[in-house]
Amino acid sequence: MSTDPLVVFTPSGKRGHFPAGTPILTAARQLGVDLDSVCGGRGICSKCQVTPSYGEFPKHGVTVKEGALSEWNAVEQRYDDKRGLKPGRRLGCQATVQGDIVIDVPPESQVHRQVVRKAASARAIMMDPATRLYFVEVEEPDMHSPTGDLERLERALRDQWQIPAVKADLSLLSKLQPTLRKGKWQVTVAVQRDHREGTARIIEIWPGLHEQGLFGLAIDLGSTTIAAHLTDLETGEVKASSGLMNPQIRFGEDLMSRVSYAMMNPGGDREMTAAVREAINDLCAAISEEAGISKELIVETVFVCNPVMHHLLLGLDPVELGQAPFALASSESLSLPAHEMGLTTMNPRAQVYILPCIAGHVGADCAAVALSEEPGKSDDLVLIVDVGTNAEILLGNTDRVLACSSPTGPAFEGAQISSGQRAAPGAIERIEIDPVTKEPRFQVIGSDKWSDEAGFALDIATTGITGICGSGIIEAVAEMRMAGLLDASGLIGSAQQTGTPRCVPEGRTHSYLIHDASAEGGPRITVTQGDIRAIQLAKSALYAGARLLMDEMNVDKVDRVVLAGAFGAHISTKHAMVLGMIPDAALDKVSSAGNAAGTGARIALCNIAARAEIERVVREITKVETAIEPKFQEHFVAANAIPHKTDPFPELASVVTLPSPAFNTGGDAEGTGGRRRRRRG
Repeated sequence: MSTDPLVVFTPSGKRGHFPAGTPILTAARQLGVDLDSVCGGRGICSKCQVTPSYGEFPKHGVTVKEGALSEWNAVEQRYDDKRGLKPGRRLGCQATVQGDIVIDVPPESQVHRQVVRKAASARAIMMDPATRLYFVEVEEPDMHSPTGDLERLERALRDQWQIPAVKADLSLLSKLQPTLRKGKWQVTVAVQRDHREGTARIIEIWPGLHEQGLFGLAIDLGSTTIAAHLTDLETGEVKASSGLMNPQIRFGEDLMSRVSYAMMNPGGDREMTAAVREAINDLCAAISEEAGISKELIVETVFVCNPVMHHLLLGLDPVELGQAPFALASSESLSLPAHEMGLTTMNPRAQVYILPCIAGHVGADCAAVALSEEPGKSDDLVLIVDVGTNAEILLGNTDRVLACSSPTGPAFEGAQISSGQRAAPGAIERIEIDPVTKEPRFQVIGSDKWSDEAGFALDIATTGITGICGSGIIEAVAEMRMAGLLDASGLIGSAQQTGTPRCVPEGRTHSYLIHDASAEGGPRITVTQGDIRAIQLAKSALYAGARLLMDEMNVDKVDRVVLAGAFGAHISTKHAMVLGMIPDAALDKVSSAGNAAGTGARIALCNIAARAEIERVVREITKVETAIEPKFQEHFVAANAIPHKTDPFPELASVVTLPSPAFNTGGDAEGTGGRRRRRRG
């Protein structure tokens, strides 16, 4: 075992041991980490900026101490003096390894930027936003009527728009008088109404008739990605959508890893809060610039997120969510000023609305899916699965709605996969394996052509083939099962057993070779036995959660299945069924809802009544806690088989014939030529 320091890169999860004194950029290149550099490591271009993290990282099995990187040097100081480095950033070409270290590669330092797939779904929404524009004519002051300008503005709103009462912050009051006089007593005000029938609030004021519009943000704050939709509050049109990686990934890829980081590192929760707020500010600034809209016109933001993200966004310690009974600081919806949350790249008086959480592990994102998909209004029994690092599952109809969360982990996002990566140009996203020749063909993000089609090489000349993303690994494992390369237990056969030299020995197991560019210095992309196991664990958790809700509902079959979430929108329904990710259903009854949580956020942004509606609905949803249900483990173990150990999957069998190889019987799965050894107790 190497005694050299361990370097762990996030968000890729790649790791390796390197001698002390190795530059971070060199370590990244040797591991195939996506870290940019134009100047050849001379400290000129700043493309290789990284963020080191310190403290306890149980997920990575490492403790990072001060001094794990070399001291700040003169090259970094010179660059910082001239152009500025964000606090905590280092130049990868200058910082060298001195001890075990966790290194985050921020999005702007990655050559192949992640494609954040949480696009806004087309949806008809009844427009009645909480914040609207009102043009009023205000009575001029009079010596004989000693009322203030605010009181006369309030009277104008009451008389002309039937708004009974308003309040205003001191910052608004300070610009009220000059604006009234500049507009010759005609002004436009942005007023936010309270859906709980509280006093309305004046957010902004303009002289005369304001015609530049009014905008809001719907933000889906996920464990892995943050997606924002800039929305016109008059028409509901999405003016721009953008997203980025959640920088908290460097503290832990899944939710419990982040809770653990907060537990083991004093102040760790504040670190994660600061990181995500900074990212949201950057995202808001970028999206308003993209749309050509002044940040002062962004007057409202709606957030949906899981409970851990909810607490870290608000600056609340998430430790209680890591242990039974998983108590939330507050499960109710929240309305508060954006500036209290450190959100500065929007109107200084902008307001934030956060949807209610359903329970300790079922958050506002699941509530948003319920608002968007309305399972409680469905005549047939619908299973809605929001697939992500932490899956939220709803099952219901007009009689009853159940909800649970299931810890699928980051494998579906391409993490913990040997050749895995986030969705970015160059990543394999679709794959087919010929059941006769066992040869693969694939598509990569950035090209519509298959790898065996003319023009494919030209299409990918810039990006190359860099790895395999979540949807790609799902299809790869399912295709291997359909091609007979994989048995029902998930075991990969040898070249002799499968009839293809693409099944290559790897230690005591085998891997399937998809693409090999190692001769040209490129990557060798395989699906390993470890990759199969990671996918089995993730899909089993997803299936077990759904099955648990079906047990509670006392049914063995659902009428239809809806796959939601950015990842759900890109999963092939056939491949999901072959893997056994979801309970058996007719393929034509399995559909995608796109980013349903983001759609729910937009509905709450654009329709004030929807806020009261979802606050009512969440109180009627029954939460099922997977962590304490004995049947969850039973379902989980049975679901490890592909597609399933005991469920027959008749609907799948009607359209797909699965081979029945058994590589672990009468031979050796490890490729050693002898019987498999049984481990002792």
